[in-house]
Amino acid sequence: MKFDFLSESDQAYFIHKASTLVEALPYIREHSGDTIVIKYGGHAMGDKKLSESFSRDIGLLKEVGISPVIIHGGGPQIGERLKSKNLASNFVEGLRVTDKETIKVVEEVLSKDINSEIVDSISTSGGKAIGISGSDNLITATKLNIELKDSDSNIEKIVDIGFVGEPKSLNINILEDFIKKDQIPVISPLGKDEQNFTYNINADTVAGFVAGELKASKLLLLTDVPGIFNEEKKLISSLTLKEAIEISGMDYISGGMKPKIQTCIDAMEKGVSKSTILDGRIPHSVILELFTEHGIGTQISNN
Repeated sequence: MKFDFLSESDQAYFIHKASTLVEALPYIREHSGDTIVIKYGGHAMGDKKLSESFSRDIGLLKEVGISPVIIHGGGPQIGERLKSKNLASNFVEGLRVTDKETIKVVEEVLSKDINSEIVDSISTSGGKAIGISGSDNLITATKLNIELKDSDSNIEKIVDIGFVGEPKSLNINILEDFIKKDQIPVISPLGKDEQNFTYNINADTVAGFVAGELKASKLLLLTDVPGIFNEEKKLISSLTLKEAIEISGMDYISGGMKPKIQTCIDAMEKGVSKSTILDGRIPHSVILELFTEHGIGTQISNN
C-alpha cells in the first residue's frame, strides 16, 4: 500500500486555508440574511481575471445566505463605443454630456452589452443572476441640472448637460420579488422620467439610492483606489457617519472621492447600517471586506 505524505510547505498552505475558513465563519453568520448593494465598475470590471473573481465572490455570497444587488458602471466602454462612432465625449463636473445620439449609445452599451456580460459571468460561476435596466420601470429619474460658478463674475449659472439624471423613486417591488426568488439583480444605471425620456445616471449615485430604498445592511463601492486617505495620504480604515460628514468638506478630499463619500452618507441617512469604499483591483476584494477581521478599504458605520 502506498501512502502520500504532505510536505511541510503543503501542510502550512492547507493549515492557512483552514484558518481562513475558521476566521470567516462568524462573519458569514453575521451577514447571513443581509441584503448588500454593490457598485461594480472601474478596473475590477475591465480586467478579465478580476471580473471572473468578482463573479465567483457574488455566487459565494448567495450560497451563504446573503442577497447581493449589483449596480454596474461602464464609462470606459461607453467612451470607446462613442469614439468608434466618431461621437465626442465631453464632461462637466465629471458627468458625461449626453445628447440624443449619446444616450442611445449609453443605453446600448449599459443595458445590452455590459449587463449581459455580467449576468452571464455570474451565472457561469453558479449564481442565479438576472439583468434589468433602471429604465425598465425600475427607476424614475429627473433631469440633473449642474450649477457652475463663473470664475470672473462669481455668478452661478445652470449648465444643461442633456440626458443626465438623478434617481427620484424606485419600484422596490421588482427588486424584492427578485430577491425572494433567490435571484441576483444586476442593474444598469439608467432611469426614465414621467415623459418617458431615458436618462444616464451616475452608477455610484444609483447604488447609494437603491441601498437606501432597500434599507440594505451594507453598501460597497468598488473603486480604483484603496479607500479614503487622510491629510497625510494614509488610508483611513474606519469612520463614523459623523466623521464622514466632517471629512467630506475637507480640501484634501478631492476629485471623485467627494461624491463617493456623499453617496455613502446619503444611503446611511436613509437607513443603511454600514458602507465601505474599497479597492476593486484586489482579487476577491468583496470577500476580504465582508469575511475577514479587518476588512479592506474605508468603512463608514453608524457607531
